[in-house]
Amino acid sequence: MLELLKETVFNANLELVKHGLVIFTWGNVSAVDRDSNLIVIKPSGVSYDDMKPEHMVVVDLEGNVVEGDLKPSSDTATHIELYKAFPNIGGVVHTHSTYATSWAQAGLDIPNIGTTHADYFSDAIPCTRDMTKQEVEGEYEKETGTVIIERFSDINPDYVPGVLVKNHGPFSWGKNAHDAVHNAVVMEQVAKMAFIAYSVNPGLTMNEHLIKKHFYRKHGPNAYYGQ
Repeated sequence: MLELLKETVFNANLELVKHGLVIFTWGNVSAVDRDSNLIVIKPSGVSYDDMKPEHMVVVDLEGNVVEGDLKPSSDTATHIELYKAFPNIGGVVHTHSTYATSWAQAGLDIPNIGTTHADYFSDAIPCTRDMTKQEVEGEYEKETGTVIIERFSDINPDYVPGVLVKNHGPFSWGKNAHDAVHNAVVMEQVAKMAFIAYSVNPGLTMNEHLIKKHFYRKHGPNAYYGQ
């Protein structure tokens, strides 16, 4: 079942290791098949060195395992909530990459202060609010998705394909699993750049006209970047 998608998700998970976004088992990638409403996701706690395509787990939008001998990622419910809320996304990534996680632990948005950031995100990468005791002690992973969705009540997830969960870490998404990984790599890099830039000049400013120019030349109906 969904063998091609399993191969895709498997390779996307390995990309996290290739790009230095995860150590040990600190991350996961999933992808959704919108025709069947089934999700393929990394199994929980399995080493990237030992993982194979056939280890990928298939779940439905209620979190029920449809195929697979291993338990799905512990973050599965968060992925599911994002797929339900953001209809244009096809892949989701969660990591604990160093710089993006540091901004999340600080509880701060990653500000859009340069053209590298603006090429991929139309605005700051937002950080969610504190989760309540009830949310943490209840359906924690599902509620993690809920607070992300709440944060995007006035943000277009197609134009800002990533978020920081406060005190936790980054999630990113894209049109497919590899696109979601690409956005995760970019998020980590712009988080690092922003940290360095603010260290050099805490009073820095950004040209809003330049942000809009760089974003909309790659995105939207009048985009002209690329072939």
